[in-house]
Amino acid sequence: MTERTSAPTGNSRFHWMIIAAVLALILTGCSDGPSQSVSLSGSSTVAPLAQALGSAFEARHQGIEVDVQAGGSSRGINDAVTELVDIGMASRALRPDDPPLNSYTIAHDGITLITHRDNPVTSLSTEAVQRIYRGETTNWQELGGPDRPIVVVHKAEGRSTLELFLEHFKLNNRQVEPDVVIGGNHQGIKTVAGNRGAIGYVSIGTAQYEADQGAAIRLLPMGGITPTFENVAEGRFPLTRPLNLLVKGTPQEWEKAFIDFARSAEARDHVLSHFFVPANPARR
Repeated sequence: MTERTSAPTGNSRFHWMIIAAVLALILTGCSDGPSQSVSLSGSSTVAPLAQALGSAFEARHQGIEVDVQAGGSSRGINDAVTELVDIGMASRALRPDDPPLNSYTIAHDGITLITHRDNPVTSLSTEAVQRIYRGETTNWQELGGPDRPIVVVHKAEGRSTLELFLEHFKLNNRQVEPDVVIGGNHQGIKTVAGNRGAIGYVSIGTAQYEADQGAAIRLLPMGGITPTFENVAEGRFPLTRPLNLLVKGTPQEWEKAFIDFARSAEARDHVLSHFFVPANPARR
């Protein structure tokens, strides 16, 4: 006896149409979301610039998502070498004892001392800074200022700003007696702006930007040189550093595209808007 296959009923055809429609919606929804991502972590100095560059990069490349997290240059180096992120960020040059990474400079910056805007002490010698951070000078009156305790603001371990500050002023971190330990530049600026007796050190670019926005801070000269964009650009300021993107091995397609964009002429306005000095696109 021959078996016959029944033709689909009207109800079954309707059910199949619903299933097909749902599948089409799912596939359409998936195609609208980011299909690729580029992740970065590290330097709190580089992070705001990287976020601005990331937004511009996303606008140019639909379907690409750029995720930026801060945490310090040491985190950027570690995350890049362990490949927890695609690109690390470091606000210093790599050293011989650092893990092997490819480094791409996107800008240059300096490190400046900052005090409260109302503090009448407008400059400090190297020896005065050393004595403050070693806890030997504890009142601004000893430096020609008001009778006010000095509040020493110091960076946390793992920050390149800390390492470069200690190196420049020939201080050992064990000698430093901080009153406040901070992480990123914005936290340091907020701390100093909120305390008339405070002194700290942060990125020149970030400090200049925040001062222009009304933050109650004063940028102090170093070695008689004013901490300005122009002096960093001309190489006159004594404490400067490169802002780098780091990759383990050869950058992959979207990593390379983002690095190339960050070093291009199109990124220049973003670099300048953060008061950093653009790097030569050909420089590595």
